[in-house]
Amino acid sequence: MASERRQGARLKYVRASGGRTGFDGCRHFPPRALPGLSRPNGPAPPAVRTSLGLLCYRSHRKAGVIAPNNRTEPSIRNVALIGHQGNGKTTLAEAMLFRAGVVPRAGRVDAGNTILGNQPEERERQQSLTLGIASFEWNDHRINLIDTPGYADFIGDASAALRVADAAVFVVDAVAGLQVNDELMWEAAADRNIPRLIFLNKMDKENASFDAALAGLREHFGSGVEPVELPVGAASAFNGVADLLTEHVFLYDSGTAIESADLPPGIADREHAEHEHLLEDVVELEDDLMSRYLDGEAISPDELGHALHHGFATGIMWPVLCGSATEAIAVDRLLEFITRIAPAPSEMPSLAVGSGNEVKCNPEGDPLAYVFKTQTDDYVGQVALLKILSGTIHADDVVVNQRTGTRERMHNLLRVFGGKTSPIDTAVAGDIIGAIKLTDVATGDTLAPAGSTLEVPPIENQQPVYGVAVAAQSTSEEDKLSTALTELVRDDPSLRVTRDSDTHQRVLSGAGDVHVQSALARVKRRFGIEVGTEPVKVAYRETLAGSTQTEGRHKKQSGGHGQFGVALVRFEPLARDSGFEYADETRGGVIPKSLVPAVGKGIHEAMARGGTHGFPLVDVKATVVDGKHHSVDSDDHSFRMAGALALREAIEKVGTVVLEPMMHVEVKVPSALQGDVLADLGRRRGQIEGTEISGADNAVVVATVPHADMLDYAVTLRSMTHGRGRFTMSFKAYQERP
Repeated sequence: MASERRQGARLKYVRASGGRTGFDGCRHFPPRALPGLSRPNGPAPPAVRTSLGLLCYRSHRKAGVIAPNNRTEPSIRNVALIGHQGNGKTTLAEAMLFRAGVVPRAGRVDAGNTILGNQPEERERQQSLTLGIASFEWNDHRINLIDTPGYADFIGDASAALRVADAAVFVVDAVAGLQVNDELMWEAAADRNIPRLIFLNKMDKENASFDAALAGLREHFGSGVEPVELPVGAASAFNGVADLLTEHVFLYDSGTAIESADLPPGIADREHAEHEHLLEDVVELEDDLMSRYLDGEAISPDELGHALHHGFATGIMWPVLCGSATEAIAVDRLLEFITRIAPAPSEMPSLAVGSGNEVKCNPEGDPLAYVFKTQTDDYVGQVALLKILSGTIHADDVVVNQRTGTRERMHNLLRVFGGKTSPIDTAVAGDIIGAIKLTDVATGDTLAPAGSTLEVPPIENQQPVYGVAVAAQSTSEEDKLSTALTELVRDDPSLRVTRDSDTHQRVLSGAGDVHVQSALARVKRRFGIEVGTEPVKVAYRETLAGSTQTEGRHKKQSGGHGQFGVALVRFEPLARDSGFEYADETRGGVIPKSLVPAVGKGIHEAMARGGTHGFPLVDVKATVVDGKHHSVDSDDHSFRMAGALALREAIEKVGTVVLEPMMHVEVKVPSALQGDVLADLGRRRGQIEGTEISGADNAVVVATVPHADMLDYAVTLRSMTHGRGRFTMSFKAYQERP
């Protein structure tokens, strides 16, 4: 069978043009040195050869949280755990920390004792609400592990993690299979060219299916999805994995693996077949290996590991591993895969830093750091999470915040381990660290040497689509609430606080109801403020229903100097968004020129106080055509009152119509759900302007919809599309309400 497959591969390779294109048009790359794939002290003895055929020692010794200060960049691995809510990312992170020996036992999300996801709000909801970092050692490598939220409302933090990760581990539920946020974040990672691997978690659960999950992955992501392991056993009988590179099996007992070259009879035939499939695809990545393979030479696991590293790092191949986070099965293999196959920061493409400039991860370069997240700690205050993009930063170095121009002294550099930190003296290019006691930094800031013009492009935050009006329960806490909301937005730029001048509400907006409510819970915990909430009011307006001419007469005499002013005013409604226009057509000094502006001012003030329904009047032209004055009693106040009274009489004569804000809405959904979205927007009095195809299987619906009918749309769309729908909304115009 193997010889037949080799002959088939030979035919396909010969047909490839120029010998530079392999199966399915994949591009070949020349072999190159791969940092971090060999041990500095020579190869390990054959007896301790590990999975993936890479020569290294297993290191299950206890590792401290604090990294040695002479840590070199090629030994750093920055990895983000990505995936749908409930897939077990935090549980997997805990298992990794336990297998690395940095915690005595793996924490549990339901028990609220995890290193990551340790905020009170996260423990209460039993889900991650913000990204968390755990920095630890494995096999002489520093792993900076970023655990990200999987709930759609907090996709901003997952996106921030992808800004600094050099590899992404997509944690997929082997029972549920691929889910919506797996797909959305895969697209985000692909847009940033982040190398991706997949860990099929929960293989020990009932109804877990490796084959079904793999089929779903290949259907959505293509033939680059390559399993490098097969599960041994299923559901409660799952107890290990078979390595498709070395053809060894790893059986686990209480999280400890026993390696064997003897495959279980029930899996041996399939393993050999899958091994040949993987072998063909991996050798294709390097011409020399392909040529030797076609000539019948054996390819060693070490060589396959090097080629796999290259395919993974360049985004050609997406390896699939499997295991159980709760039972710590194959978690050590995932750690090993990360340290030996995932790229070092220096292997990643250069980063654009504005004005056509790029920066390469180089410890010898000029120091440059990027603030990808700020978090407020109850004890130490604000912690800025940084990735060192270039150079080496030492404690007490001075850098400049490129956004503010402020000089910042790096007083305290920290190694971050969940909610704990430890001081370090130095951080090199590629590392992820924390810093405290900085003067004024926010998410997205760039820290550079004085005189530098380099700056990382700003983050494009998702537009808030759900909001509530907030107010302190007592006036004495209003200033305190303002400070708290400012802190919220600084730490999470996907939140927004605005004040509506029409409704006089302060509105906190975010990606959804859970996003906003969790933010308010943090305000209560950190500041002790009871925040009152109410629905957002719609900023309706009014305009005159027709043209008319009215007289405003103000006369007041109560002894001494009186008040007198008469103004005859013609009122006309204007086109939408025209505002207020005022003109003077008086003749003969019936109203002194110095007092004519007072009539217009009085009308404008009365418009702001509202019409028949109490909403501000807009789109009105007022022309004063005649009037009367008194040489002694007429003054500015008198004619302001006359103007206001003229408007009041006009409202009583012709009435007003209510104008409602109309929103420009764009909804992106799978094409199969387009009909449901169109029907729902129709029920919301939406005016459909068109649809268009977006990508392979998505549609974008463009519509104009009244704001009043969009207040709950974020929640409804998520329910209607099972989380697959996304929308943006912006003000378009005011329109007469039916």
